[in-house]
Amino acid sequence: MEIDQTKNEESSREKWVYDSCVDHKGKIPVRASTGAWKASVFIIVIEFSERLSYFGLATSLIIYLTKVLHYDIKTAAKSVNYWSGVTTLMPLLGGFLADSYLGRFSTVLLSSLVYLLGLLVLTMSRVVPALRPCGGGAAPCSEPRRIHEVFFFLAIYCISVGTGGHKPSLESFGADQFDDDHPGERLHKMSFFNWWNSGLCCGLLLGVTVVVYVQDHVSWAAADVILTGVMALSIMIFCAGRPRYRFRKPTGSPLTPLCRVAVAAFKKRSLTAPPRSDQLYEVAKSGKGRLLFHTDKLKFLDKAAIVESEKQNPWRLATVTEVEEMKLMINMIPIWITTLPFGICVAQSSTFFIKQSTTLDRTIAGGFTIPPASTYALAAIGMIVAVVVYDRILVPFFRRATGNERGINILPRIGIGMCFTALSMVAAALVERKRLKSNADSMSVFWLAPQFLIIGVGDGFALVGLQEYFYDQVPDSMRSLGIALYLSVIGAANFLSSLLITVVDHLTERGGKSWFGKDLNSSRLDYFYLLLAGITAANLAVYFFVVRRYSYKNVRKTTVAVVDFYDADADTAATNMA
Repeated sequence: MEIDQTKNEESSREKWVYDSCVDHKGKIPVRASTGAWKASVFIIVIEFSERLSYFGLATSLIIYLTKVLHYDIKTAAKSVNYWSGVTTLMPLLGGFLADSYLGRFSTVLLSSLVYLLGLLVLTMSRVVPALRPCGGGAAPCSEPRRIHEVFFFLAIYCISVGTGGHKPSLESFGADQFDDDHPGERLHKMSFFNWWNSGLCCGLLLGVTVVVYVQDHVSWAAADVILTGVMALSIMIFCAGRPRYRFRKPTGSPLTPLCRVAVAAFKKRSLTAPPRSDQLYEVAKSGKGRLLFHTDKLKFLDKAAIVESEKQNPWRLATVTEVEEMKLMINMIPIWITTLPFGICVAQSSTFFIKQSTTLDRTIAGGFTIPPASTYALAAIGMIVAVVVYDRILVPFFRRATGNERGINILPRIGIGMCFTALSMVAAALVERKRLKSNADSMSVFWLAPQFLIIGVGDGFALVGLQEYFYDQVPDSMRSLGIALYLSVIGAANFLSSLLITVVDHLTERGGKSWFGKDLNSSRLDYFYLLLAGITAANLAVYFFVVRRYSYKNVRKTTVAVVDFYDADADTAATNMA
């Protein structure tokens, strides 16, 4: 009898998905027709479109600010950093709304429409004669009109708002398509983040080659029209995949349980915790997430789960899982802080790296001139190579060698990427020093290849690792907010990069000559790159110290009772599972 029941349970789990998600009709999803790669392909398409637009704009932004709006290099770099910072910090709000109230699919759709609106306004600022930088003419002018500047910044910050909902919700929505409790889908989910970034890099490559070429050789307006059309088409494709998606219903603010733990632990600070963890309070989570094992770290929080009486105020009693989720969030703080220097280095690739390319010989065979922003394609190539080698060679090798299904744990992977980032800063300093000592006009732009390729390889390890870390290690109810936390590393790092430029500029100017002049030839970016390499190297020692003391999320495997199925077979399955 028990053998038959076990077979029924296994058969039921193969047919249905029991991870608290639903299909587009609000029913329990059928595994064969929903989720996994069959759904993820639609999601990756809209990510491809968004990255095409973002990098087509972001990598050429410093060129536009200096050539069209006539900003000096220091002001332009800080403006790009501010915009990038806002763009990557906005997902904190978007992720919170997706997890708490709107749901991930709805947030992606709404934010994509806002993104499309931003692209439309940007197109208008370059097409409508009254909004053009120089009125009716297409040629550059010495003083662009103020109305164009207003609409231009309104458009790109509207795109920032769209990205704020799009980025955290879409990536977590894509990862939601894989069932953690199904062995096959769990392994595919580990590859999802690698192939997600490969799709991202394909959008990046086209953005910094085709789109930038159109900007450079046709017009900025023509590029905007292309990006607007591609985004509109991808939104329709995303909506067409709705019958194949698995959805998670929002469960209210994920911050409330964390606040309850803090309040309950404070109120019961004078109590003594029981000697055994099984004496602490725990209940089944009723579809809101998985149960976590108790850990011995941050034990003062365990007092929140001490049972005082049968009926207690919820602000005076928390479950062990809620306490462990609070511990997870606290343990993330030092990881978040120690990855900021990595983000500061990454910020240079879309500002000073691009600006360096404008001073070098960009002519290749046949007299073709490479647009400056297209040099960023080398970073994308480095990232794609790193992701493919990691997923297809390193992971299988280390799985066999260590028995760890991940191959390499997430945090060491991030550390490897940070090492490459420090090396890229050293390479950038050496190339910049050679550029300053030689005739830049005769120096090939491919001298920049090492720094772009190395930082791309670093991104393949660190950026992808950060995405997986913040998605996997946050509480189950905070997956979108987890992706937002990863993006906030880059956002905060962009603001810190601007602050560092300001501080270094002030200090070196007091010493005689600023490292940041009116242009690159009067600047000393080589010193700045070496400073970043030193900061990153020193930070690595702190990072690996933190990693050695870190405890990963430890999920308890439980059987979940399921109701509300499609048919009689599902009702039988629900009975067996219960």
